[in-house]
Amino acid sequence: MPEKIVLAYSGGLDTTVAIPWLIETYGYDVIACTIDVGNEKDFTAVRERALAAGASKVFVRDGKEDFIRYFAFPALAAGAVYQRHYPLATALSRPLMAKLLVDVAEEVGASAVAHGCTGKGNDQVRFDVGVRSLGPKLKIVAPMREWKMSREDEIAYAEERNLSIGSVTRANPYSTDENLWGRSIEAGVLEDPWNEPPEDIYSWTRSVADAPDEPATITIGFRQGMPVSIDGKEMDGETLVRHLNELSGLHGIGRIDMVEDRLVGIKSREIYESPAAVTLLAAHEALEQMTLSKPQLRLKERIAQEYADLIYNGLWFTAHHQDMAAYVRSTQRYVTGEVRVRLHKGTPTPVGRKAEHSLYSYALATYDRGDQFDQGSAPGFIDLWGLPVRVQAEAQLLTEPGSPLRITAAEE
Repeated sequence: MPEKIVLAYSGGLDTTVAIPWLIETYGYDVIACTIDVGNEKDFTAVRERALAAGASKVFVRDGKEDFIRYFAFPALAAGAVYQRHYPLATALSRPLMAKLLVDVAEEVGASAVAHGCTGKGNDQVRFDVGVRSLGPKLKIVAPMREWKMSREDEIAYAEERNLSIGSVTRANPYSTDENLWGRSIEAGVLEDPWNEPPEDIYSWTRSVADAPDEPATITIGFRQGMPVSIDGKEMDGETLVRHLNELSGLHGIGRIDMVEDRLVGIKSREIYESPAAVTLLAAHEALEQMTLSKPQLRLKERIAQEYADLIYNGLWFTAHHQDMAAYVRSTQRYVTGEVRVRLHKGTPTPVGRKAEHSLYSYALATYDRGDQFDQGSAPGFIDLWGLPVRVQAEAQLLTEPGSPLRITAAEE
């Protein structure tokens, strides 16, 4: 009896050709596992494609609720954005997929798992490290790291075996990945950073030129850092994100074109669409400005960068992540309130915010008659604040030759 291997099956070109390759090369009994994180609507077609390619069984696991609740929204609360632009949609789905792959492997008694990642991308690290953390006895096979086929060779390989490969053709060579949190597009003409992305690669967002001239204003409600409502209507995470993807995408929000640093050491031109994520990140940041202190905001900004790197680098299942996640959860205790956001021509702009535990005090901030700030205390504060500056200037800088404090107007 052949050994069983569970393949993370997306239904795309890479994983479809991987099925016959695993059978022909290693003699595996291939069990396809498709994980729904909002990336596919017609799972019947995906199932049939996998079976036609040679899989003995196909498992479809619904991971949408867990993906939003345990991965996307915690990353939102952390403010995790890789290299200032990427909301980490693909990267966030991989640890969940790794977990579900291990679960299915245990269920069917498989000795190995496989994925369709290349040897020059980030996903191979995310899958491999995740699987080894949760199922250390499982063997990992990555066909695309072993075969020497270009994308054109893969298409020919599929054609020779009469495999259905969906919308991928020589005329449409793009590699895409999508889930509820975002969509990525790469390959083809996009590999030249000088080429402007063709409009037809986008499916979630309108161009700014075609976006409505009139803005839309919505109110997003948060509870302890997690989005829970739009315009006063409570929604589950999946519904809320889908609604924002549609509405924000209509207004041209969420297009990202960047050259990012991959974990394996190369720079890669990447195109993303993340309408809901970009809008929620802007709203969440506006609410944190109301509810976190200055040192909290400063430290959390540093944590956000570290958190984003950790997600991008495939280190979700680590003690380091547990420690950072505990800190982030603590910072969100009072991040409860509403943010009014204007969606217009590619930009989500917070235009109003309120919170029950806001640190903003109108009585202290206003310059009108209701001002309660004691301006008479300012001179004493300034005297103490500037004391070490004055002491050092008198003891050192004013007597030091060439000191900037000794330069006269004539010397300038």
